[in-house]
Amino acid sequence: MTATTSPAPRTLPPLGPTRRLKLPPQAERKLANGLTVIAVRRPAVPLVEVRLWVPFGGAHLARGAVLSQTLLSGTADRSTIEIAAELQKVGGGLSAGLDPDRLMVSGAGLVTGLDRILELLAEVLTGAAYPADEVATERDRLIDHIQVAQSQPAHLARAALLKRMYGKHPYAVQTPEPEQVRAVRPAALRRLHAERVHPAGAVLVLVGDIRPEKALDAAEQALGGWDGAGRAVTLPPEPPLEPGPLLLVDRPGSVQSSLRIALPAVPRTHPDHAALQLANLVFGGYFSSRWVENIREDKGYTYGPHSMIEHSVAGSKLVVAAEVATEVTGPALLETYYELGRLASLPPEEEELEQARQYALGTLQLGMSTQAGLAALTTAYAGNGLRLDFLAEHAARLAKASRDEVAAAAARYLAPARGVTVVLGDAERIADPLGVLTEVRSEPVSA
Repeated sequence: MTATTSPAPRTLPPLGPTRRLKLPPQAERKLANGLTVIAVRRPAVPLVEVRLWVPFGGAHLARGAVLSQTLLSGTADRSTIEIAAELQKVGGGLSAGLDPDRLMVSGAGLVTGLDRILELLAEVLTGAAYPADEVATERDRLIDHIQVAQSQPAHLARAALLKRMYGKHPYAVQTPEPEQVRAVRPAALRRLHAERVHPAGAVLVLVGDIRPEKALDAAEQALGGWDGAGRAVTLPPEPPLEPGPLLLVDRPGSVQSSLRIALPAVPRTHPDHAALQLANLVFGGYFSSRWVENIREDKGYTYGPHSMIEHSVAGSKLVVAAEVATEVTGPALLETYYELGRLASLPPEEEELEQARQYALGTLQLGMSTQAGLAALTTAYAGNGLRLDFLAEHAARLAKASRDEVAAAAARYLAPARGVTVVLGDAERIADPLGVLTEVRSEPVSA
């Protein structure tokens, strides 16, 4: 095997000064029913962003997916069209979605219409009817969406990686099967709503050209009567990764391979988090990273490789992903292991660390620069028990993390031997090249 050499670093423009992170005015109130309301003032445009996080982990997957698609499909007093029309009168709209941790209701509208948006939100939360015709329509649409997704390599690779990472944990399967969705009926949705859509532990975030205390009053007026006798469900902690043979998921005839690697990571509050974030950026977390320079710019193996730390309520992982041509699957994985091992073994250069640091600090500023971005950030933090004040702490940790601390985090978390690898592709063509690098276990594609 020939020795692998890293590409020469590109010359980048000089870095500008880092602006001090300035937090916007905000206020918080916990209502008597258990709902936490956070209001943040961002007077860019006369709009308000609305985000409602309802803990939903561990719910039946198919029923939860259909519920999120039909939550806004009507109440005893209003049809889905009438709800949409009322929202449009105040320049607003609402939508719902589901992930392994939460049911999220999102929307935006004119500041002058905030009271009305919250009234309609309360009507849906307390009186969603799940009409049979609307459920049937959205159920069929969801089935079509799942079937399309199951034909896409990226979805299949992600599904295989989740099963490999999580085993029997609820995170292991995040997309229901079409036949499971087809079996969902309106009565089951009403029962699930009564059990799981309740204010205890939920967080409502309001961001925009608002007066925070006044916005809290409006939320309490509209949602103070939302109640429920449902039960809270606590997800078990994520299981630790169990390194082992590379999992090769056979997709005969595929013209490309999907490479996925999961590595250990830590939650945002962990002392290693800032250093690990910087180590990930140096490795593959942005365009000027080592891995991108190597397999995209230097060798042309792939167009968009990326790595990122994924935070969930039950734990955190670092995920590495790339789509490569079938004929370079082995070389691309070799270079990926090489770059992970190089960073885990040798400290980053001061200049590349400083570039990564400035990128990390800049993205913090960028994430707070719009109402929608600030709402998303506030909600993500609040759902994990944090507040915007943590941003200032995290920025300080990013600014202070030393080269030795970043090197120690890389050695602790980025070593290839600590991770699990999944490759989706044509096993007949790629099994032997992969077998040169590591032990391989093969299985057919599951969908």
